[in-house]
Amino acid sequence: MATTRRRIVVSGRVQGVGFRYATQREATRLGLRGWVRNTEDGKVEIVVEGGISDVDGLQAWCRRGPAGARVSTVAASEIPTGEALGPFAITA
Repeated sequence: MATTRRRIVVSGRVQGVGFRYATQREATRLGLRGWVRNTEDGKVEIVVEGGISDVDGLQAWCRRGPAGARVSTVAASEIPTGEALGPFAITA
C-alpha cells in the first residue's frame, strides 16, 4: 500500500471546540500515525502519515471538523517521510 505524509493546517473557529480531540479520534479510527496541535495564531496543525486514501479521508473530515467548529480553510502539503511517526497524538 502506498503511503504519504502530509501537513494540514486548518483555520477558522477551530480552537476551543474540541478539534484536536476529534481529530485524534478520527485519525486513530483510520489507522493513521502523527500528531495534531493548536498554533499560536489560532489554527490547528496536523502532521499525518498513512495510506493515501486514509490521509485523504482525514483531510476531507477536516473540512467539516467536529460540532461547534467553523472551518474556513484547509491547506495541505505533502512532506518528506523521515523518522517514523508514532501513534496519533495531541501535542502541545
